Amino acid sequence: MAFGLIVIGDEILSGKRQDKHFAKARELLAARGLKLAWVRYLGDERPRLVANLRETLATDDVVFSCGGIGATPDDHTRQAAAEALGAPLVPHAGARELIAAHMAEIGQPLTPERLRMGELPEGAALIPNPYNRIPGFSLGRHHFVPGFPVMAWPMIEWVLDTHYRHLFGGGAEVERGMRVTGLNEGTLTPLMDAVEAEHPGVHVYSLPRIDPERRFHYEIDLGVKGPADRVEPAFARLRAGVLALGGVVADQAGSDR
Repeated sequence: MAFGLIVIGDEILSGKRQDKHFAKARELLAARGLKLAWVRYLGDERPRLVANLRETLATDDVVFSCGGIGATPDDHTRQAAAEALGAPLVPHAGARELIAAHMAEIGQPLTPERLRMGELPEGAALIPNPYNRIPGFSLGRHHFVPGFPVMAWPMIEWVLDTHYRHLFGGGAEVERGMRVTGLNEGTLTPLMDAVEAEHPGVHVYSLPRIDPERRFHYEIDLGVKGPADRVEPAFARLRAGVLALGGVVADQAGSDR
């Protein structure tokens, strides 16, 4: 079961706001031994939202969607989720009660526009909002929260701790890396292929560094990641292979070894 993140809002794509959800979602998952498999950024365009949600709803992924669940004309997430699921958008009694309670607390009128935030896809379950009571909602393994970090992040934590505690630790992996100089990726590729073939479940990564002043100077961050009990032998095999090819090996901090 993979975890995905959708961040919705024209303001992100235009650069008016900088996304903070990606880094925080990764942090919240990592703290529970889980990891983020993918992230998508989408604007406030309902047909594109519908198309993407249809695709992700058809998977087994756990998906957190941040943004667009309000009641202004540029908020389309509730409607898009309903259309993608093929469900009607209906008044949710529990959501409307929470919205009414919040408006009473802050002394604001309970207008039809505000109640509109309580119109959710049929069958939606509520996600409590500790900031202002106005809830998010879940449709199966898809969880929709506001775009405001102060609301979204504790709501995501609540979903993880309430519904996915049984998965904690299931995505944990470790990583070992080194810096390699004197060899290019083309020379190293057969070795990387061999390490992955010999150590199932381990993935080799390669991140070349390009120095515009030294065009043919090869420097690569090379390593392996995967289950803790498989990483050390895979890394030993990778390091030995690099040395056999004539590469110079240093750790990530730059000390030779």
